[in-house]
Amino acid sequence: MTRVYGQFDVEAVIVDLDGTMVDTLGDFVVALNGMLAELPAPYRGFKLDRATVALLVGKGTENLIKRVLRLAAGAGAQDPDSLFDTAWKHYEHHYLAINGQYAVAYPGVVAGLRQLKAQGLKLACLTNKPTAFAVPLLKAKGLDGFFDLRFGGDAFARKKPDPLPLLKTCEALGTVPQRTLMIGDSSNDARAARAAGCPVLLVTYGYNHGEPIRAVDADAFVDSLQQTPAA
Repeated sequence: MTRVYGQFDVEAVIVDLDGTMVDTLGDFVVALNGMLAELPAPYRGFKLDRATVALLVGKGTENLIKRVLRLAAGAGAQDPDSLFDTAWKHYEHHYLAINGQYAVAYPGVVAGLRQLKAQGLKLACLTNKPTAFAVPLLKAKGLDGFFDLRFGGDAFARKKPDPLPLLKTCEALGTVPQRTLMIGDSSNDARAARAAGCPVLLVTYGYNHGEPIRAVDADAFVDSLQQTPAA
């Protein structure tokens, strides 16, 4: 079923997760600090807060862990990336233990998804978060049932901002990019959408690496998913 969104005929919607539907900074902070506490000095004594983590998220868990290790190591450390495998195991353990406990769905998300679903649109969740983290989080927040498909950052060979995940998701939905709206919170989502040929809408409350969201090239901005235009 095709619905009109602005100048676009939309058949399906792809929705990002972290920073778009769910504020997961609390989960990230707890899991990352738990990870750091299990590593040798100087990592063990380093503590992260929400503001710092908000600047680091957005390009996948592997990238997040590597950036945290480099930050915690300081300028004089020798090759913090060599600790990645150990850090990943600790992070995975801590994240799975608390997944969703310190996260909250943004206001208007449920109403917005319900509105999109009521229009007969196909919905897919596409996130750079690992699938093993993303699917339980969607279920924990009561969002899983809105989506026909759910793809994590490990579902495809490359992650956003590469267009491949969007193109593959469109293929799985049975839609063409030009009729598949991407909803996200950052330049990663917008760049991926532009490269894939999808129209893109950005929420104004997400993370976006600390950069002004309205400076990003997008077709529209909303302060809540509930403001997503109805058919």
